[in-house]
Amino acid sequence: MLEGLLLGIENMFQPIPLLILIAATLIGFLGGALPGISGTMLVIILLPISYGLDAIPAFILLTTIYASSVFSGLISAVLFRTPGTPEAVATVLDGYPMAQKGKAGQALGIGIFSSVTGGTLGVLCLMFLTPLLASFALSFSSPEYFALAVLGLTVVVSLSGGDLIKGFIGVALGLFIATIGMDPMTGAERFTFGSLELLSGIDLIPVLIGLFAVSEVLRKSKEDHTIKQQMQKFKTKIFDSAIFKRIKGTILRSSILGIVIGILPGVGATTAAMVSYSEATRWSKNPKEFGTGVPEGIAAPESANNAAAMGAMVPLLSLGIPGSATTAIILGAFIMHGMQPGPMLIKDSPDLVYTIFISLLLVNVLILVLSKPFIRIFSKIMKVPYNILGPFIVIFCMIGTYAVRNSIFDIWMMLLFGLVGYYLDKMKFPLAAVILGVVLGPIAEVEFRRGLQMSNGDFSIFFTRPISAVLIGLAIIALVLPLWSKFRKNRKAAA
Repeated sequence: MLEGLLLGIENMFQPIPLLILIAATLIGFLGGALPGISGTMLVIILLPISYGLDAIPAFILLTTIYASSVFSGLISAVLFRTPGTPEAVATVLDGYPMAQKGKAGQALGIGIFSSVTGGTLGVLCLMFLTPLLASFALSFSSPEYFALAVLGLTVVVSLSGGDLIKGFIGVALGLFIATIGMDPMTGAERFTFGSLELLSGIDLIPVLIGLFAVSEVLRKSKEDHTIKQQMQKFKTKIFDSAIFKRIKGTILRSSILGIVIGILPGVGATTAAMVSYSEATRWSKNPKEFGTGVPEGIAAPESANNAAAMGAMVPLLSLGIPGSATTAIILGAFIMHGMQPGPMLIKDSPDLVYTIFISLLLVNVLILVLSKPFIRIFSKIMKVPYNILGPFIVIFCMIGTYAVRNSIFDIWMMLLFGLVGYYLDKMKFPLAAVILGVVLGPIAEVEFRRGLQMSNGDFSIFFTRPISAVLIGLAIIALVLPLWSKFRKNRKAAA
């Protein structure tokens, strides 16, 4: 591990990786702070650009944007009562009231300090837990990888927002999209309808960009995102010893809670922020003060959501299971670069994995250094209306999609999936479930068929091997428990 960390430091402190790190941090700040643009959308927009880079700079770019955008959502949440990202929803509850009292600088300072602390603790856990899980997973073969893919697909339970039927339909749609093209083992054509463009399948990029970015632009274009308020003058103070003594317990507790919730596949940083806020209220001696502008109400969600964002990287890098919607997109980026996240990634590319660890540590340092000057110029950017910003996003999406394969067909696919994503979103379909099907479907199919080849067609191989049996058992439990819980609630309600 020490050897890997030294290699990561050596890779990181080169001119190009350092420049990409700084640029990606600022891009993430902008995307997280501007309502209507999120870190997820930015990762999708820059995914095609990352395809043209080497692996190390590409993943520094994507993971840094992810980490810094989770932080910067608090800026507009505190100043304008408009969370820049979903992860900052809970920050509004006490951040904005504190700003109304004339303490905007103090509120932002608490948020910055809590975010950096939670993010740093999250990265440290990521560094230690990922190799441990990966070393355990090195004993995996085809049956275990199939079971792992099945377990990853059960993340739909968390992503479906309580409606399992819609979640399963979303996964089924993703699995169907993944089958289009040539059979990976026999070369037979599947659902191509004689089209040469479909022979190579539907590329991941137009599906991702269409479902998430284009559909989001369509949805946000109907809302007014112009902030009519003027930015008040204030001074951001990041460290205040009196405030620190008051919130240190909250930060530590919320960071640990955030890491644990983040590691759970599909739960996400938004849930971590809300749970941590409620726990901070529960532990408080004056719970009635929450919602009026108390420091603990900012420290709890901000330390939790940044810690959870790092925790979500643990199952991605060690097992190849995305911990959130954004890490599902980063999983797609790994596959685009010809790599499969999991135990073999750490074994075959330790330089990449440990460079990611070091870059995520440095992001938290850059947040401390760059957040104050960024906040000062942010008021000017906030004046740009979304009806100007939205078209630029679509243009970047089209350029990025075309650049991957130089294909006009991919642009049409992107626009088609944009419309599909827009209407699925209106019907409350979980778009992340579709992406899960697209990304994990090919892995599940290939490993399932290889497992059957190993056993000469005997299905029992998936249940007689201990690790695959346990993983499939966990997948079944993950699906059955919510159904059983819902059944019990309905019976109680009926009674």
